[in-house]
Amino acid sequence: MTKKKSVSRKSSARKTGLSGLWLVKQEPETYSWDDFVRDGRTDWTGVRNFQARNNLRQMKAGDRVLFYHSGTGKCVVGIAEVAKAAYPDPTADDPQWVAVDIKPIKPLNEPVPLASIRYHAKLSNLPLIRQSQLSVMPLTKEEFETILTMGAGKKAKK
Repeated sequence: MTKKKSVSRKSSARKTGLSGLWLVKQEPETYSWDDFVRDGRTDWTGVRNFQARNNLRQMKAGDRVLFYHSGTGKCVVGIAEVAKAAYPDPTADDPQWVAVDIKPIKPLNEPVPLASIRYHAKLSNLPLIRQSQLSVMPLTKEEFETILTMGAGKKAKK
């Protein structure tokens, strides 16, 4: 009996979001990590990109989320958690758009800048680099853990 070659976990986790690990982007001038911590929880509304919307639909309560400052800073600054899975976005007139609620868990010891992410061998396929306009993206376990290690101020193996 011959076995079919299975799809690698890395690519299937990326396509389906089965890892339960995500990255969301927000301009700190609009809503920063500090604003998020002050509020204690927020609804992630206003997403109007189909791919990002599909990613929001896959988020489950308890999933871990990296919070990325886009625009000014361009760095991962903290860890959050999905508090409520996808529901109709109250800021949209069309029911196809969804929102999730997220809550802050903790800031990273050190922000992880885009420049460091871009040149790290384990992060070369990160959607943050390959699809820079995507605001909600799945991460593999290895990508998530690599960024956490970088943010802890420890040397990550390349």
